[in-house]
Amino acid sequence: MQIKADGRGNLQNANSLNPPELRRVASKGTAKGRKMLNYIKLIALGLITLCAMIAANYARDLAYLVHALIITLVSGGLFLWVLRGTGDEKPELPQNEYMDGVIRYGVVATAFWGVVGFLVGVFIAFQLAFPVLNFEWAEGLANFGRLRPIHTSAVIFAFGGNALLATSFYVVQRTSAARLWGGNLAWFVFWGYQLFIVLAATGYLLGGTQSKEYAEPEWYVDIWLTIVWVAYLAVFLGTIIKRKEKHIYVANWFYLGFIVTVAMLHLVNNLTIPVSIFGSKSVIVWAGVQDAMVQWWYGHNAVGFFLTAGFLGMMYYFIPKQAERPVFSYKLSIIHFWALIFLYIWAGPHHLHYTALPDWASTLGMVFSIVLWMPSWGGMINGLMTLSGAWDKLRTDPVIRMMVISVAFYGMSTFEGPMMSIRAVNALSHYTDWTIGHVHSGALGWNGMITFGALYYLVPVLWKRERLYSLSLVSWHFWLATIGIVLYAASMWVTGIMEGLMWREVDANGFLVNSFADTVAAKFPMYVVRGLGGVMYLAGALIMCANLWLTVRKAPARDASLSVAVPAE
Repeated sequence: MQIKADGRGNLQNANSLNPPELRRVASKGTAKGRKMLNYIKLIALGLITLCAMIAANYARDLAYLVHALIITLVSGGLFLWVLRGTGDEKPELPQNEYMDGVIRYGVVATAFWGVVGFLVGVFIAFQLAFPVLNFEWAEGLANFGRLRPIHTSAVIFAFGGNALLATSFYVVQRTSAARLWGGNLAWFVFWGYQLFIVLAATGYLLGGTQSKEYAEPEWYVDIWLTIVWVAYLAVFLGTIIKRKEKHIYVANWFYLGFIVTVAMLHLVNNLTIPVSIFGSKSVIVWAGVQDAMVQWWYGHNAVGFFLTAGFLGMMYYFIPKQAERPVFSYKLSIIHFWALIFLYIWAGPHHLHYTALPDWASTLGMVFSIVLWMPSWGGMINGLMTLSGAWDKLRTDPVIRMMVISVAFYGMSTFEGPMMSIRAVNALSHYTDWTIGHVHSGALGWNGMITFGALYYLVPVLWKRERLYSLSLVSWHFWLATIGIVLYAASMWVTGIMEGLMWREVDANGFLVNSFADTVAAKFPMYVVRGLGGVMYLAGALIMCANLWLTVRKAPARDASLSVAVPAE
């Protein structure tokens, strides 16, 4: 059969082609397009490798040198991998099936980085109790000051971030009845995010840090995260746009709010000018109290949108699925979303009471923090009441028990936070370990427990197993984690209030009674209890990893192979 083309190269009489011929023509076009894309990838990776080698040669500090070498190895390895695959015929991606492979990797990364973050946290907790653990041979590399940001970033951004990536990719597909948009762009998001984590962690160890809470990575790492985050937004939003389900489920609103707001926060708080293009150091464009204001606008909303809005999306999907009950009040969930989004963004200045920040600004933050208590508890009530008619499952299902305790911790933290923002309370609590207790009751109780529950739900589904390997091990995890959190938070509440009272104690002549060293010595027993609580929480996480591994390896299979995909319909 003759196929004529017009002047523009468009096929004429294509409707006369039979289906096999149409498939062959389409296949040839796709193969050419894929080969051209590979050539573009090779050029880009080659240039990145060359630039990274030049940067390593002219590096002005150790952190920058190590990062340049890491990027050289990664981009060079990817160059060889793409080159090796160029010209090979690859099967078409099935557009009628969910893209679960990247979610499986996300689940594994979440569990791995969680254990790493908890392990570092336990070690630095004992470093505070026993300073001898700040080994002389590791000074400047593994002392408390270098390890502490690794702990916070590993737990928040590596553990929590991978949990959000994996669950958001899962939830948006299932509630939209559509495969992830962008082909392999989701894989770029996943691996790009892992590279960000490695660059950030090695930078902290080697002193490459901006010294901004929750925003320590230096300028070039921030640029890379921005690229990855834009790709993440594109995948998520593209999937919603091409959805087959008309309604956008509320969990997707929370995920989308988290993605968009974190992007804005990241860009504004990390506006820096590099001292040199061949060095890690940079200078922030904000100065003085403006820098403090922008930092805590970012810092509190990192909590509000990364650790709250994103994980509420998790709550609104996985609790109804595990409980097999509908959301208690869908209308309340919508009100909860919009109230939270509007109010949270204003609460940051409460971190700066009694500083150079004008009183009106910190008071504004305090007022919005107190008002924020209402929508926060609206979400907590909605999550708990979703179990109406299914409360008996708490006796038999340790996974739903874990999810429910997470919502309880969410309610407690979102009451304690507004209370601590009140100026009179803040005068006692700020700069003390009470704040540490507050943060960890929320992070370990709310974020940790809901993530564990989501992982227990996802692994049998993604690896097509009939059930978890052992519910008894889940119960062990639940009790170890819960008791560990209680020990941690209670010890920090006690030592924090004691610390605040000791700092403000004066004698009859108005002189301070206690030196700073006195308060440190008095805190020793509570620091040991805090460390033991961390050990229990870490032990629970290790039990979870073993249980999930055994679920994949030994639990009865629901399907013969992972290649039996779930249709997106």
